[in-house]
Amino acid sequence: MTVSTRPPGTARLRLDRLWSRGCAFLGSPTAIMGGAMTWVSERTLVSAISNAGGFGVLACGSMSPDRLAAEIAGTRALTDRPFGVNLINLHPDLDRLVEVCVEHRVGHVVIAGGLPAAGTVKRIKDGGAKVMAFAPALVIARRLVRMGVDALIIEGSEAGGHIGPVATSVLAQEILPEVREVPVFVAGGIGRGEAIVSALEVGAAGVQIGTRFVCATESIAHPNFKKAFIRASARDAQASVQLDPRLPVIPVRALVNEGTKRFMETQRALIARLGAGEITRDAAQLEIEHFWAGALRRAVIDGDVETGSLMAGQSVGMVTREQPTAEIIAELADQAEAALLRRFASLPLRARSLETGAAQG
Repeated sequence: MTVSTRPPGTARLRLDRLWSRGCAFLGSPTAIMGGAMTWVSERTLVSAISNAGGFGVLACGSMSPDRLAAEIAGTRALTDRPFGVNLINLHPDLDRLVEVCVEHRVGHVVIAGGLPAAGTVKRIKDGGAKVMAFAPALVIARRLVRMGVDALIIEGSEAGGHIGPVATSVLAQEILPEVREVPVFVAGGIGRGEAIVSALEVGAAGVQIGTRFVCATESIAHPNFKKAFIRASARDAQASVQLDPRLPVIPVRALVNEGTKRFMETQRALIARLGAGEITRDAAQLEIEHFWAGALRRAVIDGDVETGSLMAGQSVGMVTREQPTAEIIAELADQAEAALLRRFASLPLRARSLETGAAQG
């Protein structure tokens, strides 16, 4: 007869210890942040994530200040738990959006879309909120820490939407051992609890997950959009290609469809206009962003999965059905605990005792 030598709750205690810094920073029972996905991460999904023990983040995107204020108030009406707001650094009305976050006492503000100005960071912190920002390289991570950013997010190229060139695993090796002053959250390609444990064990404070939440029951994404995710594999989520260095284009990872081809045609047309002197590079880049914004809305809200943009991370293959948000978070936590249990079970008896003591301590 085999007798288990695992003390009750050891895996959970270990998990709680591993992400304790992230939980304390976010104010949530788990250190699972919801990725801010334009059109998807609105009040319903964000409140559901926070209510389920994660940390929801509103995607401001191109919202006006008044619209953001209404969205924050709407989220507060659905949850009394902490949540954050993601602001795009290049938004033309960024200062006013920061004021809205301060006025509405948002606890955490995530700055995306480039390096934030020191003044922006100071205004947010002076207003009482914690600032989070994306670090695509170690040198930028260090600069953000010096600037006063309270936590970092490192997002690898496996993520959906606008992406950088470096994989999550490489960014983690580059940044996590070197940055200890602030909590660092890992994002990009995380779709199961085992990946969460891997990130935590190499020094992450928590993780950010987007793609898994697209097909949450509470997600307002169109049924066609959700069906496309459920049917897709990792190989279907491909990054867009830059055709000409004269027109720098940030790669966008999305499911391949007719919209992908239309983007290439749009790029070619803009490059021709740029070469003919009919448009400036900045104006051409703005046209690119307008293309993605419109295509994403058509897919997420209108359900046009043929010509719209199906922005998705490579973890899309792990999205197999529509599930309540609480079930997704519980499943991720259960997988993480199971991974820790398997690790515990493989240890020699003395090592298990030491592990138990460390977890309980």
